[in-house]
Amino acid sequence: MKVPSGLKTSKVSNVCNLQKSLYGLKQASRQWNTKLSVVLINNGYVQSKDDYSLFIKNTHQSFTTILVYVDDLVLVGDNLEEIESIKQILNDKFSIKDLGNLKYFLGMEVARTKSGINLCQRRYCLDLLQDVGLLAAKPASTPMDNTIKLHSSSGSAYTNPTAYRRMLGKLIYLTHTRPDVSFSVSHLSQFISNPTIDHYQAGLRILRYLKNAPAKGLFFSSSSNLTLKGFSDSDWGACLDTRRSVIGYCFFLGDSLVSWKCKRQKIVSRSSA
Repeated sequence: MKVPSGLKTSKVSNVCNLQKSLYGLKQASRQWNTKLSVVLINNGYVQSKDDYSLFIKNTHQSFTTILVYVDDLVLVGDNLEEIESIKQILNDKFSIKDLGNLKYFLGMEVARTKSGINLCQRRYCLDLLQDVGLLAAKPASTPMDNTIKLHSSSGSAYTNPTAYRRMLGKLIYLTHTRPDVSFSVSHLSQFISNPTIDHYQAGLRILRYLKNAPAKGLFFSSSSNLTLKGFSDSDWGACLDTRRSVIGYCFFLGDSLVSWKCKRQKIVSRSSA
């Protein structure tokens, strides 16, 4: 910092021209994350190698996890003493603000009852419908029309590919709680580089399907057992452009769906297994 040129005063130490804001530094967020990670690790938390935003502390008395998104933290655990302890430590270090029980986070709505936890993106879904102008549209019963086989050259080129990409990007985030549209969104994402009118119309159909039940989501039962069940399947070269197969799987912990995916395979399969 330096005193601005032309300033005539004896108290020059109190007036300075800040040449570069600290919050404008590219390393600011990295330094914040490093400092937060050091504090959590020094207090017994272990940073997950699969998801670096997840910190876990597992002892004989308690199990506590902290999920970090920039400067927002979600704290979950089964021991109130450990939860209050880590909150006090974080407050002493960073002066945090406790927002109470989790109800809304990053577009996801959390509803807790004695029977379990319901996770949905109702508000996010309605905002998406309003942005596209389908808030009053007629709902569709299925996310895709099975009689139409889409490929890279189906239909004429869409004049506004940016709008298509924006719509698909929002739909991809919506699949965090809507596995019923995971296949449809994954299929349309293959044409994101050169979308056509048919691809855009198929995307609008997904939105009209979401209009049918915008509050649908995931339910995690409090009385479910811990039996892990998995299902997997693939089609037989259904991609009309590459002749590759599409694989899909889902895993249940008891009666609760915890993981799912739908993706086109990287190689040409020689079997349907």
